[in-house]
Amino acid sequence: MSEIPAGTGWPKNKLRLQNVTRTFATPHGPLTALEDFSLEIQGGEFLCVVGPSGCGKSTLLNLIGGLDRPTSGEIWKDSQRVDGPGTDRIIIFQELGLFPWLTVLENVEFGLRMQRVNKTERRERSRHYLRMVHLTGFESSYVHQLSGGMKQRVALARSLVTEPDVLLMDEPFAALDAQTRDLLHEEMARLWSATGKTIVFVTHNVREAVRLGGRVIVMSFRPGRIKSTFTITLPRPRNLEDPQLTLMAREVLAQLKEEINKAVEEEFRHEENP
Repeated sequence: MSEIPAGTGWPKNKLRLQNVTRTFATPHGPLTALEDFSLEIQGGEFLCVVGPSGCGKSTLLNLIGGLDRPTSGEIWKDSQRVDGPGTDRIIIFQELGLFPWLTVLENVEFGLRMQRVNKTERRERSRHYLRMVHLTGFESSYVHQLSGGMKQRVALARSLVTEPDVLLMDEPFAALDAQTRDLLHEEMARLWSATGKTIVFVTHNVREAVRLGGRVIVMSFRPGRIKSTFTITLPRPRNLEDPQLTLMAREVLAQLKEEINKAVEEEFRHEENP
C-alpha cells in the first residue's frame, strides 16, 4: 500500500473512501456499480451496510479488501492507500470456503501456515480463537460433521487468528435459520466487544443491521451511493424483540424500500425491453 501524502490533515480514520467510482464493462455497455462514493470508518467501528440487490454492496467490500480496484477515487487504510489485498483486511463470504479435507483446527491454522508461522505458535493461536467461538472439543472434526452455525464460527476463528485490523463480512448469516442466526448475532457482538476489530458488515436484513451495528448506512440503487446514515445508540446487548430496535429498523426499512422499488422498476424495464 502507498503512504498517505504528508500534510494532508486528514483525520485518523481506520478506513477512508474518497470519491470512489467502479464501472464494469458489460455486453450492454458500461455499468456503474458505485459512483462518487465517499465514506469514513473509524477504528473499532461496527458498520452495517444495507441496500437493494445490485447496489454495489459486494463491490464495496471487494474494493476495501483490495480484491478489486476503483475506476476512479482512492481508498485508504490508516495512512496507506489500498492498492491490493493484505492480511490486515479479511473478507468473510457467505460461501465460507472451508476446506472439507482439513479438520477444524487445520482450517483455522491455514492462514498462519501460509504466513509460515511455526507449528507450536499456530496451534496455540488457533486453539485460542476456537475457544473464543466456543468450538473447543471440535478441533478434530471435519466440515461435513458440523452444523451451519458451527461452520460460520470456524470461518470466524480462521479470520480472527491472523489478527487482521478489519473484518469485511458479506452476508455471512443469510443462509442460516432464524434460531441459529440469533445465536450468531450474540456471538458476533461478543467477539466484536472482546477484540475491538473494525467490522464492515453487509446484509439484506435490516433488523440484523440494527442489532449489530453502531452505524447503518443505506445504499441507493445503482449506481451505489450513500442514501442515508443511521447512528444506532441502543444499549447492548440488543434483542431483536426490543420495541426500540423494531422502531429503528422501521426507519431504516422505509429508506431501503424506496431503493428496492427502484430496483424492481428497473428489472421490469429490462423484461419489457430486453
